[in-house]
Amino acid sequence: MDRLAHWGRWVAAVVAIVGAGRVQAELPLAELGVGMYRIEAEVAHTFQTRQIGLMNRRTMPLQRGMVFVFPEGATHCMWMKNTFLPLSVAFIDERGRVINVEDMQPQTEDNHCARAPARYALEMNIGWFRERGIKAGDTIRGIDRLPAAR
Repeated sequence: MDRLAHWGRWVAAVVAIVGAGRVQAELPLAELGVGMYRIEAEVAHTFQTRQIGLMNRRTMPLQRGMVFVFPEGATHCMWMKNTFLPLSVAFIDERGRVINVEDMQPQTEDNHCARAPARYALEMNIGWFRERGIKAGDTIRGIDRLPAAR
């Protein structure tokens, strides 16, 4: 029975990884901008894609990120369980204004939260916002063209 249980856990893990890859591969892309910088963002606007986020990714191109679209403005929090990339997250309000930016270390369960009600969160490679001087109060362009949260 132990062998069967082990086999079942292995199959479940493979299915989860393949399923996560399929969800990630099907994400729509959105062009966002801030200052003179262009961002190609994968859009996580469903419950499932928001839960998976950038988990299990090993690399991400420099100008690529992931934008999370939440159904309502709230003090949403992000964590890095099963995420291998160090990331920075900008929490953004309904008008596209950056509320705060947090750096997040891989494979941790620390909560990184918006300091005010956020409608969006934009994850980029760690340091991306700091290296470009992007901070609270700056506006992210293109937020108004994102699909509605589901």
